[in-house]
Amino acid sequence: MRSAGRLAFAALCGLVVAWGAEPVAAQGKLEAQYEASLAGIPVGKGAWNIDIGDDVFAAAASGGTSGLLKSFAGGSGTGASQGRVVNGALVATGYQASTTTSKKTEEIHITLDKGNVKEFGIVPEPPVDADRIVVTDAHRRGVWDPMTASLLRVPGTGEVLSAEACHSSAAVFDGRMRYELKLDFKRMETVKAEKGYRGPVVVCSLYFVPVAGYIPDRPVIKYLAAQRNIEIAFAPVAGTRILVPFWLKVPTPLGPAMLEATSFITSAQPPRVAKTQ
Repeated sequence: MRSAGRLAFAALCGLVVAWGAEPVAAQGKLEAQYEASLAGIPVGKGAWNIDIGDDVFAAAASGGTSGLLKSFAGGSGTGASQGRVVNGALVATGYQASTTTSKKTEEIHITLDKGNVKEFGIVPEPPVDADRIVVTDAHRRGVWDPMTASLLRVPGTGEVLSAEACHSSAAVFDGRMRYELKLDFKRMETVKAEKGYRGPVVVCSLYFVPVAGYIPDRPVIKYLAAQRNIEIAFAPVAGTRILVPFWLKVPTPLGPAMLEATSFITSAQPPRVAKTQ
């Protein structure tokens, strides 16, 4: 039970969905609440706020275990990123994350410049493990931090919710690990949050490919890398061509682990009109 609970917690909270971000069509805002469950039993809650302005953007998330899972593998965490909006593109300059368990608190920070990691650190500094695959400087170039990369851009001017949305992949560096996430189109569905969004979502298959910074013999890494049944559904942020995860399903030995929005409130933020003299 303890191992399965930790596996579910890692799958839902440690695996951040990420892909290459592209220019946004307009400014928008999202305020969402999520609930995590294991085999239908609530085990955690979280919140996600995204604000895209004319010149800058910010995104922040927080969450923690609750109920039965809290007794076996209690924990909480926060994450945030911020940056500039350059020619409509989200360009992250900083990322911070903090996780707390019964044993310790860990903080991660990353400074980026045009997709390249300029500086990063973990406090307290983790011990060196000879079995961990080394992350090189090359692994930290052309990457996205987990928070910024979680905004999925649908290119073009056609329908935002379409099969094309799932034709994507991304290189991610989270301060410790470098990995790839790949999507394939699965189907279209209709969802209904308890508060806010009601409408269609696009469902994609999600594949996790570890690259560096991980220990190959770790059970969670092996399990996630071997999975071919992880699914993720995306809903739109009003006024933009950005899609955000509405739910995530990960198979586990105890049944499906799921992260699903209970509240998904989104609104368009009209761009500023230039003043004339």
